[in-house]
Amino acid sequence: MLSDSLVESFRARLAPLGLDLADLKIGGTSHRPLVQVRIEWDAPSQRVTVDDCATASRALEAWLDADGPLGRRYILEVSSPGLERPLRWHRHWLRFVGHEVHATVAGLGRVRARIVAVPDQATVVLEPQGAAPRPVPFTGIRDARLAVDWSQRNP
Repeated sequence: MLSDSLVESFRARLAPLGLDLADLKIGGTSHRPLVQVRIEWDAPSQRVTVDDCATASRALEAWLDADGPLGRRYILEVSSPGLERPLRWHRHWLRFVGHEVHATVAGLGRVRARIVAVPDQATVVLEPQGAAPRPVPFTGIRDARLAVDWSQRNP
């Protein structure tokens, strides 16, 4: 589990670039952590490019090499969140109200649902396909990702 302070440390290094943290995973081993960072622009309509990833990578490497929390031996991967981007934090759910997600929800299992509302810091209202909207605590949601309707995508 990532600490809030670690997440905020990564966000703070990306903010001066106009970027935000879309996802952060740290795996690997304690001697050589694998740091997977997904970035996005503050402006939702702007797409992340390879150059953006390189710029973010250089900024994060400078911090990690100087005094970062993971030591000097790490592997850093920086990428865009992609179309089926994860929804990790409260701000993501707010941003995507009205969109559909695939999520594993306690008591429901794996569902496709529309985000109806985010009434507070602890709850989201989801409308599973074929069912009435229901409030769901964020703590009861695992692995939520935006759902893409591939039939509507242009080749």
